[in-house]
Amino acid sequence: MKKITIVSLVLILLLSSITACQPQAVQTPVVENSPSEAIPTTAPEPTLSPTATEVVEEEQPVEESTVIFTDSVGREVEVPANIERIAISGPLAQIVIFPLAPEKLVGIATEWNEAAEPFIPAQYYNLPFLGQLYGGKGELNLETLLASDAQVVIDVGEPKDTIVEDLDALQDQTGLPFVHITAYTDGMGDAYRMLGKLLNMEESAEVLAAYCDDFYARTLNIVDQVGEENKTGVLYLLGDTGLNVIAQNSYHAEIIDLLANNLAVVDSPSSKGTGNETDMEQILLWDPEVIIFAPDSIYDTVGSDPTWQNLTAIKNGTYYEVPFGPYNWLGFPPSVQRYLGMMWMSELLYPDVAGYDLYQEVANYYKLFYHADLTEEQYNDLVANSIHKVIEPVN
Repeated sequence: MKKITIVSLVLILLLSSITACQPQAVQTPVVENSPSEAIPTTAPEPTLSPTATEVVEEEQPVEESTVIFTDSVGREVEVPANIERIAISGPLAQIVIFPLAPEKLVGIATEWNEAAEPFIPAQYYNLPFLGQLYGGKGELNLETLLASDAQVVIDVGEPKDTIVEDLDALQDQTGLPFVHITAYTDGMGDAYRMLGKLLNMEESAEVLAAYCDDFYARTLNIVDQVGEENKTGVLYLLGDTGLNVIAQNSYHAEIIDLLANNLAVVDSPSSKGTGNETDMEQILLWDPEVIIFAPDSIYDTVGSDPTWQNLTAIKNGTYYEVPFGPYNWLGFPPSVQRYLGMMWMSELLYPDVAGYDLYQEVANYYKLFYHADLTEEQYNDLVANSIHKVIEPVN
């Protein structure tokens, strides 16, 4: 019995030893902590949701960079450094800026005449109408101007006496920068260079500027070869009865005075596009070698009118109508299309000296200034009443 007991004790001790050698599972105690007793841990980096990020960006608009531009009348104007949207103050600006930057125009100052439709691309022909600052053919519509999202308003042409006050007042009223660029026929190249600087388009502007400089120089050369004493005596007549005249030394007579002996000498030359009123008695006294009629005047009827037949130009058939399309070539309004008037009058009055291939010259102008490919048929229509003969289209 004693032996059995000893054996039993040995077995028990052996089993206990084996159990003690087995690996034991370790249990991590669960500790419940109050907020103030939390176990310190490494917190994750805080992040903003995409929505929150977008909201922050929307609340911080990017400010447009600006530069100071000194315009032709000495006004220092703060303008965007990169101008993509232009409003214009009147028809002169429309004619001058269209060749350089038609895609930047947000509207037009004067609606295009139907004669312009064949030459002006549809996207520009149908631009919104803004009105004009000067000229009395529709006031500048400030509501439409502000809605256009224009970055700058450009005025081009002869500066009015009140130009500084006018543009400063409009600038204060609208919050938009207004800039004036002075442009005369003999300085059109410089006007384009100033526009090129304003719009960061100096290379494109130089092409137009060089054309103007070169063509004006060619015209002066023709005038020098003809000589002042040999200039043709001319009258430019307009109005429903043909009894208004563009007088010598008036703003609208610039091209006529340059290329011809303008016989219309009056005491007070009118600066208006309607010219000075006169009468048939005075026209008979002037009795010019050549008469030029404005479009929509009485060109079609004078040839059969007994009164007009008393004039040398009518009897000799040396009377013509100014070409029109998209604008009057002699400058109504008086802008860069006067260069067409210069080439036309030079060839009309002094063909032996000028020696132009008028179609080629006009087509080149239309390409540069209207972005249009002028056909010979279109050219013939334009000058049907304006030159001695027209060229025949090539079949």
